[in-house]
Amino acid sequence: MIEGSLGSKKLPKFDEALIQKYNRSGPRYTSYPTALEFAPIPDGVEVKILNQRETAAPLSLYFHIPFCRHLCYYCACNKIITKKNSDSGDYLQYLMSEITAKHKLLANAANQYKPFVKQLHFGGGTPTFLQDEELVQLWQFLQDKFEFAPENEGDYSIEIDPRELGENTLATLRNLGFNRISLGVQDLDNQVQIAVNRVHDSELIANILTEARELGFHSINLDLIYGLPHQTPESFAKTVEQILAMSPDRLSVFNYAHLPERFKAQRQIKDEDLPTPSEKLAILGNTINTLTDAGYQYIGIDHFAKPDDELAIAQREGKLHRNFQGYTIMSDCDLVGFGVSAISQISNATSRYMLQNATDLQDYENSVLAAKNNPAKLTAVKYIKTSIKDRLREYVIMNLLCHDYLDFKDVNQKFGIDAVTYFIDEIKQLGQMQADKLIDMDAAGIRILPKGRLLGRNVAMVFDEYLGKKHQNRFSKVI
Repeated sequence: MIEGSLGSKKLPKFDEALIQKYNRSGPRYTSYPTALEFAPIPDGVEVKILNQRETAAPLSLYFHIPFCRHLCYYCACNKIITKKNSDSGDYLQYLMSEITAKHKLLANAANQYKPFVKQLHFGGGTPTFLQDEELVQLWQFLQDKFEFAPENEGDYSIEIDPRELGENTLATLRNLGFNRISLGVQDLDNQVQIAVNRVHDSELIANILTEARELGFHSINLDLIYGLPHQTPESFAKTVEQILAMSPDRLSVFNYAHLPERFKAQRQIKDEDLPTPSEKLAILGNTINTLTDAGYQYIGIDHFAKPDDELAIAQREGKLHRNFQGYTIMSDCDLVGFGVSAISQISNATSRYMLQNATDLQDYENSVLAAKNNPAKLTAVKYIKTSIKDRLREYVIMNLLCHDYLDFKDVNQKFGIDAVTYFIDEIKQLGQMQADKLIDMDAAGIRILPKGRLLGRNVAMVFDEYLGKKHQNRFSKVI
């Protein structure tokens, strides 16, 4: 059995030449197949999927709040920019209608009509666009519908725009039971912030972290973005230095993909203000070296965590998982999404499904209204039913991305195949990566070496049957 790199997750110094050699576009693999393979869902199918799910499986609930008060120019999401608080009140009514309809299918005598929840996440948009009383209203509504794991056992998180926090919002969230927060910081340089229309000072971020720790939040994540206008290796190094002084538990360092032809907001950013490709690589390399030297463990695909964080521990113990919410330790949960564009992942004894709600707000609201009048219809408009071949390749890809190794014997036992024979073409494609010492392959399996960990997606992409010319322009580069 291959033990992978579970003993040590420390990255070596950044190798720019290797990154340049393998830097190609590819998916982030929050699912396999990816969301690009969704197809229209027939009436009645979502009802059947929820009815037939394994009731013993706990739930992970995701709630999408699409509203923002400000347009960030780097944004590549389907957000609704509004300052009207009434918008969120109207949206909550639709959201609670969807929750009620799905709850009826998830609840039964086996779970005493209150399905068990181990994980919950509010994303967006800006979830803290909701007023404190609206957050309380939604939380209490959920308490009536679901049974939640105790706060010290469950994972209850929310994304926060630091500019959109009321005086008592953090305390309200903690009192409700949220135990993890994620702050979108992106950069602390004032010139960069002005250029992307997201201005806040470092003192605000530091004060939020201080308050969150005093309130007893278990984990704090900060998001950064490299490749933004006016960033330089020197300016971003200063941002990273300031962030490290705040000592977040986790850090996400995302690659900005400039695609103004696809995302209207990005047209506000001038091409000439962006760092050059070499500067961008230097920014990334410096950041990786700094975080590694500071003791952060590279989890994978842009994510770092302190060694004592539960994600880092789960990775070292081979228990890490990945889904539409990113890296998680809740591998036994069915994910049920609520709200515009929300995605669910549901399994039963024989199949696995992915479902997505409408990405347009009006279409989503119309689907909620339609579900009230048609018991055979819910809110999903697209879905995927995965085949056994999909689940085999998903297993391979997720093992490589979460644990840096693939044990052929393990795959043989789980899927009744001879992995070496089945994947002989893929193994041949990995030959150059082995020659470059990114991976190690033998009769036991495939292990991603420390030198190749930043390029784990490239290794995974070799096993993706759907990755072809029809989708290539839909992805950003790995780095």
